[in-house]
Amino acid sequence: MIASITLSDCVYQIDLSQPIDISIPLVNTESNPIAWYLEKPDISPVEMGDWIGKVSEGNSSTNFNNITFNPHAHGTHTECLGHITKAFYSVNDSLKEFFFLGQLVTIEPELQTNGDFVITLEQVENAWIEQGQKAIVFRTLPNPEGKKSAKYSHTNPPYLSWEVCVFLRAKGVDHLLVDLPSVDKEKDEGKLLAHKAFWNVTNVSQLNDDARLNATITEMIYVANDIEDGFYFLNLQIASFVNDASPSKPVLYQLIK
Repeated sequence: MIASITLSDCVYQIDLSQPIDISIPLVNTESNPIAWYLEKPDISPVEMGDWIGKVSEGNSSTNFNNITFNPHAHGTHTECLGHITKAFYSVNDSLKEFFFLGQLVTIEPELQTNGDFVITLEQVENAWIEQGQKAIVFRTLPNPEGKKSAKYSHTNPPYLSWEVCVFLRAKGVDHLLVDLPSVDKEKDEGKLLAHKAFWNVTNVSQLNDDARLNATITEMIYVANDIEDGFYFLNLQIASFVNDASPSKPVLYQLIK
């Protein structure tokens, strides 16, 4: 199926049969990525007495698994501002549109004097190309395939400067995607400056009127090295979880002149 989009007065085609999946699948092995000090997810058959919900065990006609996981810790996930507010907000209510023009940007986080690696405002300003994009996808360097099974706990991964999120908010970016476990520093004493800046949340107890209820942050993606920087058509898919976050499947499509 072919669709089209207009960009800078040029019409581009989108071949929907050529998806570029930038999500990391959830598996019940040690190859699953893990953050936030948890163990790997569990996918295992239901057991009721001597009945096991697994066809290969011989006494079930179906495979019938329970799955235990944490969306923030166990792979690609999309979250809304309910992640940081006292009041409950669901990502299932926040994300109501699923197709966006997005810019893919590759950045090598800069070493700071405190030893942290940070995506800075200057880097993002230099990479930004104004096209009215509603989504931005950050691929960080180095970019080994080991990111897909990384164990992030206690490693102080790179993160975004809060000024970056103010910039993106001002540019009208509603959907921020990163190949990191968080847009914020792993251990930041609960400040969450980048999250708050992107969602424009000034008080987690009493939501301000201009907080960004429909904006989302997607973390723990993986963009392969052979995918070129530039503009793509983004399909951001989530499972219908009534929760602050959901496992998700962001998919890019190339724009063809």
